[in-house]
Amino acid sequence: MMSCRTTRLATTAALGACVAIGAAAEPQNFVLDATNTHAHFELKHFGTSTIRGRFDVIDGAITLDRAARTGSVSMSIATGAVSTGFAPFDGIIRGTYLLGSAAYPTAYFVASRIEFAGDSVAAVTGEFTLRGVGRTLTLRALRFSCRMAAEPVREVCGGDFEAEFPRSDFGITHSLPFVADRVRVQVQIEAVRQ
Repeated sequence: MMSCRTTRLATTAALGACVAIGAAAEPQNFVLDATNTHAHFELKHFGTSTIRGRFDVIDGAITLDRAARTGSVSMSIATGAVSTGFAPFDGIIRGTYLLGSAAYPTAYFVASRIEFAGDSVAAVTGEFTLRGVGRTLTLRALRFSCRMAAEPVREVCGGDFEAEFPRSDFGITHSLPFVADRVRVQVQIEAVRQ
């Protein structure tokens, strides 16, 4: 007779086998875990220090077909949810000359090109829209993996991604050249399979 622990381990192993079979057979849909998904940014300030901040309100979905090495990503970022740790500066960043959050409350990243290195996502290329302007952007994976969470039993995939772009491409030219044009972005993502 099997113990509860043995039964639980056998059930988890069986579910893991089903996930592996499903991964080879069809695309899987994931929803971003908002508590573990954030976008960080940084740029040089007057050639001395580095301005850093993050966006905490990000929604989205991911589809992965690991057998076919294809997929898609759809993310929306609330531009008003920016935080640098200094509230008065956050207000400036949300203002008309920079993000223009009142007129453009949401930035978007929509991609249908995912590059794989073996079984891992290596890069995601799509259109990034900020202040109503869309430009091609590639998020390069620093790391990516999937795992089975125990309670509740579910697959979670995620990783760390980075990209750089000139803010002037999106019409954000305030304080140039004293504040750098080049913005570095790091995105941490965790997504739960549906």
